[in-house]
Amino acid sequence: MSEKSTPTLDGWASEVEELRLRRGEAMALGGAEAVVRHHERGRLTIRERVEQLVDRNSFREVGTLTGQGRYDGVTLRGVTPAPYVMGLASIDGRPVAVGGEDFTIRGGSSWSGDRKKGGQGGFIEDMAASYRIPLVNLIDGSGGSVTSINKRGHSIFPGVHGFERSVDLLGKVPVVSAVLGTAAGGPAGRAILSHWSVMVDGTSHVFAAGPPVVERSLGQKISKEDLGGPPIAVDHAGTIDNRVDSEEACFTQIRRFLSYMPSNVWELPPAVESNDSVDRCEEELLRIVPRDRRKPYNMRRLIEHIVDRGSIFEIQPTYGKALITVLARMNGKVVGVVANNPMVYGGAMDVKAARKQIHFVEMCDCFHIPLIFLVDVPGFMVGRDAEAAATLREGMRAVYVGLQATVPTYTVVIRKCYGMAGMGTTEKNGLEFKIAWPSAEWGSLPIEGGVAAAFRREIAAAADAKQRERELEEELRALASPFRTAEAFGVEEIIDPRETRPYLCRFIDAAQGKLRTTVGPKAKYGVRP
Repeated sequence: MSEKSTPTLDGWASEVEELRLRRGEAMALGGAEAVVRHHERGRLTIRERVEQLVDRNSFREVGTLTGQGRYDGVTLRGVTPAPYVMGLASIDGRPVAVGGEDFTIRGGSSWSGDRKKGGQGGFIEDMAASYRIPLVNLIDGSGGSVTSINKRGHSIFPGVHGFERSVDLLGKVPVVSAVLGTAAGGPAGRAILSHWSVMVDGTSHVFAAGPPVVERSLGQKISKEDLGGPPIAVDHAGTIDNRVDSEEACFTQIRRFLSYMPSNVWELPPAVESNDSVDRCEEELLRIVPRDRRKPYNMRRLIEHIVDRGSIFEIQPTYGKALITVLARMNGKVVGVVANNPMVYGGAMDVKAARKQIHFVEMCDCFHIPLIFLVDVPGFMVGRDAEAAATLREGMRAVYVGLQATVPTYTVVIRKCYGMAGMGTTEKNGLEFKIAWPSAEWGSLPIEGGVAAAFRREIAAAADAKQRERELEEELRALASPFRTAEAFGVEEIIDPRETRPYLCRFIDAAQGKLRTTVGPKAKYGVRP
């Protein structure tokens, strides 16, 4: 045997030692001082975040060695890791793709090699698409920088590293984005291209461009919190769906959200064994709606009495408060509940509620989640401010999306169901199954406003205009009884409010067969044909 072919005594030990060194450099992130500063800001490092989010010992990193080596000739002296960490993991035993910026290295700014790891497309999104598994983005970076011009010698056209894969993913697998620091530019855009998003009070901010750009462009001096903190991004604009008070709470909510989602659109949402009786009938439901039609009641309490106990996960609770949207379970099956909130604008649909309904219905339809509409809507919000906010346009978009949905939909009219907003709560691509409580009322317009408009001349000519208006309202209200509509089979059933849970559970169970035959992607949600 020649000397060249004789194996060394230590085999590949020297190369393995170099591997150990390179891995150690990656584990150190941006160095001890940078990690301390990051912790002092009240934020976890990317590896700490992944560890807390996923199942214990389930994270298998990809691209650990990616970065910029420092050499003395040909001898490696150290490595600056790429500012993005990602790989394969599991949450509650199901595989997920997870990745996020490492803020301790160049503030998590974008990095490019022969292939991108993630942050703006890259391997992590390719893996989610190829394996058909959920994607979790842990966002803590500001995206591109003008300094890249110095490196390239030219500026790049927007979209070279675009959002094509991100858009495609939205029609295939659940995408979750957690804003865990300051997100601007591309990372901020990626936070929006998700099915559900969350941010942390006190440490998270999201905007198209940060305070320095705003000051230079508009002359406005503004803090990050006032520009894109949770009060603006979540409560006012609805840019991000939910807000929490800690990163730990954020990870809990991510796991909870994913528990309602299938791994991809080729599967049904995961059903669980329910310990809550299908036949549970709550006495409070008989009294929860006041006889005075102008008085509000607690719709969240009503929902709790109908769905499986402890199964409610509310989405956008602080935005578009005239509408309540929750994921829940009925007899262990996942459902999406859309409920008007009579405590805000009497349940009328304003522009924020319309946008909220659009996003929620599209998400449920994409992932084969049956919809339950608990209806108490007097119509679209009216008045000058409502018209100036384009409530009619956004309201009709909500109607359009609702009428395009293909999942089984159950309309339960609790009290008011009027006009175009009421029309958007019904199913037009299936059974069109509507049930109602005895407190229900419906029509093109509420009787009060409708009488004033339709009988304007008669009322004006009466000796006592107010008295005549009340008389006309009473005459029409007697004819508008829901029982009269039921006689004509214009509504499929009127039920005792206490029967709502058992009634719905039976039909949701029966619809599982239809759902199983319709799984798969839907082109309207971004999937390429």
